[in-house]
Amino acid sequence: MDQVAQVRQKIDIVNLIQEYLPLKKTGRNFKTNCPFHGEKTPSFVVSPERQIWHCFGCHKGGDVFTFLMEYEHIEFPEALRILADKAGIALKQQFDTGVTSRKERLYGINRLAAEFYHYLLTKHTLGKDALSYLTKNRHITLAALKTFQLGYAPKMGNALVTYLLKKKGYKREDVLEAGLAYERNGRLYDFFHDRIIFVLTDHRDNVVGFSGRIMSQRTDTSKYINTRETLIYHKGMTFFGFNIAKEAIKKDGEVILMEGEFDVISSFQQGVSNVVAVKGTALTDDQVNLLSRFTQKVAICFDMDRAGQDALRRSIPLLEKKNLQTTVIVLPNGKDPDDSIQENPITYKKAVKEEINVYEFLLREALHKWDATTVEGKRAITAEVLPVYGLIENEIVKEHFLNELSQAIDTSSESLQKEMNKQKKQQLIKKESVFTPTPRIREEVLEEYITALIIQAEDPKPLLILVDSFLATYIWQVASYQKILKRLEDMVATTVYSQEGFVAALPQELESAFDTCFLLPLPVFSDKERYTQEVKQVAKELQQLFVRAQIKRIGDAIKKQEKEGTVEELETLQEQLSQFVGLLSQKNES
Repeated sequence: MDQVAQVRQKIDIVNLIQEYLPLKKTGRNFKTNCPFHGEKTPSFVVSPERQIWHCFGCHKGGDVFTFLMEYEHIEFPEALRILADKAGIALKQQFDTGVTSRKERLYGINRLAAEFYHYLLTKHTLGKDALSYLTKNRHITLAALKTFQLGYAPKMGNALVTYLLKKKGYKREDVLEAGLAYERNGRLYDFFHDRIIFVLTDHRDNVVGFSGRIMSQRTDTSKYINTRETLIYHKGMTFFGFNIAKEAIKKDGEVILMEGEFDVISSFQQGVSNVVAVKGTALTDDQVNLLSRFTQKVAICFDMDRAGQDALRRSIPLLEKKNLQTTVIVLPNGKDPDDSIQENPITYKKAVKEEINVYEFLLREALHKWDATTVEGKRAITAEVLPVYGLIENEIVKEHFLNELSQAIDTSSESLQKEMNKQKKQQLIKKESVFTPTPRIREEVLEEYITALIIQAEDPKPLLILVDSFLATYIWQVASYQKILKRLEDMVATTVYSQEGFVAALPQELESAFDTCFLLPLPVFSDKERYTQEVKQVAKELQQLFVRAQIKRIGDAIKKQEKEGTVEELETLQEQLSQFVGLLSQKNES
């Protein structure tokens, strides 16, 4: 058995997918909402028996490898290595090719860059001032410096480039592709200069990029700059500190979102380690999806300024869509987390313990800003709060907060509900594009259904005979379904049917179509007779659709031949038409 097959055999697909999605048992399979397109009714099916998955909405499917590749946006070799590690299998073959080998090269060069920056900060005289700034001005301990692998990019223009090219043997294009350098007049220069370096990793501990911060109060340059978008670094998919916080997040059942790197490090030093920083405060769907795999509760601890509060409000729809419980940590005196922790860590820890529901927080803030006893105040409060309340998926929770609002501003909950509905219609919200499945003709749907009925049956032989009586001359729209049934027909004609044996002998090009039909949810039938009757009805409808299509085709041809064809051709067509009309009448009578 090759190593790919060994890994596939060792990894249970249900256990793997449950690390990413909540699965619900339905009969012999599991179901959930598909993560690859928007839907409210679950159409994503997982089969523990066949160790496969398939979505009947977007029609994606496969095994443990294809799921991981789709979900993590990675290539096969990377998926293989991750699953081999889970299975405890040491890979002996080299699978790196194409995009994956490029990714691995970038991970490697970034890891060396992180080590280089960290060495300069902690061991070299070039980093002396930066080390003093971090330990004395920012009160970061040496232990935290090591844990977060903080570094320093020197003022000199090509220190890192020289190290990577001359000492480590990388090529110019590697350094450029990693975003660690830029080219000017034919020469390479370091991308980061005279900045504190924060290492950015993914949730699998790969170094994907860096964030650099100036130490001075200069106004002629940005305080922070990040690695540009590369093959492995995408700002909207990354948190600072996630690799360090992920175990604490799982243990505590909660993640605290902050804005900045220093916020996270200060919190970590005080023993609150389930903390990550959102790069740029613009939370994304990808980031929320990642969080939902580790916890169902998110506490937002952004700055109390206008930008932080706007970011909080933008985050609510994304968190609500994933059904994550969301709270707010309110820090005293409107300080940012780092300042608050430095001033009084005990007060910070108390605020963490006294987190409040995000919807209660928004109502409290609105009531603080406006007078709830005046008409103008009531209008302002409802304009700010109701659009957010309208996003709440759970109707019981929504009703609870509407009742709180109605009491706070002395207005009936019915009038609030009406106003909320009106606001929903008036709002011009830019929504993410909704997946639209490719439309299928009726014949394709029925062909899939009848194939599923037959291959999921305990004894397919009598059903194949029944279907053949209706569809002997039928021209299939989906050739793979016809091929599957033909192979099945050949098998049951010569031997006892065995699903395992049939699947093992299937050509690879038919496996996807077979898996789709194998996982297709079927109605519950009271007995075998009702099951057989369903097969007959579907076969009959397919035959009628086929006959009607042929009658239309021949009718159109007759009209054309009447104008420009020969008598013989016309007579042949009329004879064919008569046969199909008779067949249709015969089927209607049966």
